[in-house]
Order: sequence, then structure tokens, then C-alpha cells
Amino acid sequence: MSYGISPTLRGGLTAVAAAGFVLAGAGTAAAHVSVSAPNATPGRSTVATFSVPTESETAATTAVRVTVPEMATARTEPVPGWTAKIDRDNQDRVVAVTWTANPGAPGIRPGEFQRFVVSLGPLPESDSLNFPAEQTYSDGTVVRWNETGDHDSVEHPAPVLDIGADGGDEAGHEHGDQSAAAQAENEGTDMTARWLGGLGLALGALALGAGVGAVVRGRR
Repeated sequence: MSYGISPTLRGGLTAVAAAGFVLAGAGTAAAHVSVSAPNATPGRSTVATFSVPTESETAATTAVRVTVPEMATARTEPVPGWTAKIDRDNQDRVVAVTWTANPGAPGIRPGEFQRFVVSLGPLPESDSLNFPAEQTYSDGTVVRWNETGDHDSVEHPAPVLDIGADGGDEAGHEHGDQSAAAQAENEGTDMTARWLGGLGLALGALALGAGVGAVVRGRR
């Protein structure tokens, strides 16, 4: 005797599939190199935090190079296991910052991400700045995050820093305060994605359990 799928069970399966899409969407939204700098203001220096996730399932990130739109100063925050290098042009303007994993260091392994913090400035008079990046993997693969436009419509969007017109910290403020704020912002985004994914899975599991129970009772 064959049994069809009851509407309740079908609804449960649909909920499980929807939960999977929620998880996939949450992962995709955060799976690119990004930059944040709370209170970034034109004409002032700021502390920018670059968040770099490893998308590969088999290789680790071993180097990250970020192109800087010609600024006068750059100071990197030490990262254990990594060496930072600042590139300048013939007019002594900062044009790029590169972080390279030290020999023997694991880099950013699959399923992990790393934050790189750098003080930059002064920021130009602009509403936003692009920071094209190159991400190098241990297997030799290089991913270039340099596409412009809507982040949802391009595969490898360049990190974009929005610059506000007010609310910037005074030059004498501690850089560590801005770095902590950037870290809290990123962690809040990650936590929201996790809660949404967990809620979707829980709802899907409840619906699926109800559907299976209905099928069992029907067979009796």
C-alpha cells in the first residue's frame, strides 16, 4: 500500500527548505571582504576594520592586499601570526596595505574569518570610498574583490566605506575605542544572522515533526 504526502508533512518539508535558504542567505551576506569605520568623517583620520572570511572549503587565506585611495598616513594594528606592509607611491602617499601570514602560521582557515585594523587619514571629501582587495589562498587562488555597484548584484564587490558628515571623533581620541566599536558592529551582524538561521531551523523541525506524527496516526 502506498501513502501520499499529507499536507501537514508537505508543509513541514517546505519549512525545512525555507530554513535552509535563511541560513544560506545569512552566510552569503557576510561572505565577502568588508570594511567598517564608525564615525568616519572627511578631513579626519579614522580606524578602519577589514573583515576577511575564508570562503574556500579546502584552502586557507594567506594574504590580503587592500588598495588605499592615496592617503597621507597609515598605521596597522599588530595581528598575531601576520606581517603588515604599507606601500607608498613616489610622493609618499599610502596606496596599499598588505597582510601576509607568517611562515608556519595557519592563516585564516576554512570556516573562519579575521579582522585587520588600520588607522588611515586624513579622509578625502567624499560620501564613500572604495577599497579594492585581493585575497590569496594557500592553494594559489587569488580572489579580487574589486567590482563596483550594488553588492547584491555583483559576485566580488569591492569593500566600500561610507563617510558621514558628522559625529567623527576628535583627532586626539584613542584609536582603540573606534576599533572596539567596529568589532562590536561586526559581531552584532554575525549574531543576528545566527539567530535568524536558528529560528528558521527550529520552526522547520517543529513543522516536520507535526507532519510525521500526522502520517503515523493516519496509518493506524
